[in-house]
Amino acid sequence: MKQVVVVNEALKLPRGKLAAQVAHAAVGAFVAASTEVQQAWLNSGMPKIVLKVDHEADLIRLYDLALEQNIPARLIKDAGRTVVPEGTLTCLGLGPASDNELDKLTGELKLLR
Repeated sequence: MKQVVVVNEALKLPRGKLAAQVAHAAVGAFVAASTEVQQAWLNSGMPKIVLKVDHEADLIRLYDLALEQNIPARLIKDAGRTVVPEGTLTCLGLGPASDNELDKLTGELKLLR
């Protein structure tokens, strides 16, 4: 069991802004999960991984696929108070869910470095 956060790397967000957006995505997806899944993930040490895509459209595609597969998901739209315009899609939080479910959805994506 793990959680995956996918970042819109095209934005080249400053590190602090990126950290905040990743946190929004992680918390948002966690809240979208059932209580049983939340507890199982907490008990497993809250593993997570941060991956990247190069286009906003990729976030939307992954979000739609996650919903079709009943994977907890939260698409993050920025409030526009600092670096990017309001409504900019910055990140996607997925899971917690099984490693297998998330790997099928995101296994081809690269790590954010």
